[in-house]
Amino acid sequence: MNGNFEQCLALVLKSEGGYTDNPKDPGGRTNLGVTQKVWESWVGREVTEVEMRALGPQDVAPLYKANYWDKIGGDSLPLGVDYATFDMAVNSGVGRAAKTLQQVLGVGADGQIGQATISACEAANAREVATGVCEARLAFLQSLPTYGTFGKGWSNRVAAVEKAAFDMAS
Repeated sequence: MNGNFEQCLALVLKSEGGYTDNPKDPGGRTNLGVTQKVWESWVGREVTEVEMRALGPQDVAPLYKANYWDKIGGDSLPLGVDYATFDMAVNSGVGRAAKTLQQVLGVGADGQIGQATISACEAANAREVATGVCEARLAFLQSLPTYGTFGKGWSNRVAAVEKAAFDMAS
């Protein structure tokens, strides 16, 4: 157990920012990176705009832990790799993040981070793996039709994640 969730979550929340409702964003109403649809699923009921605006880090932390960190096996991944994979999972989905990590490691890309993936991570250079995840992530983002609208921010985010992950892996 690497115990890096809180540091990684703080960085994710900083990247995600506060409340937004950009009509060009397919996620719609969002706060701290959590879409209204995801939050409603988490709390098991419909929520109002006021409730979405009122979300704080303490509210969303359990959701991020259960729906992203635990699903990518964050506590089993090397420092830096955990953050690069977690941030990608939040931004692009758990399955895509897991498959990207597996492709970088050259193991079967089934989207389930299990012992084979963890063993490959432990045997690899964490800095190189984190960089590989970030490079593959950026290539994916550049392929999206919304890259023209959000690409500069996404590119800046991936560069910041790569730097922080590299530093964590030191």
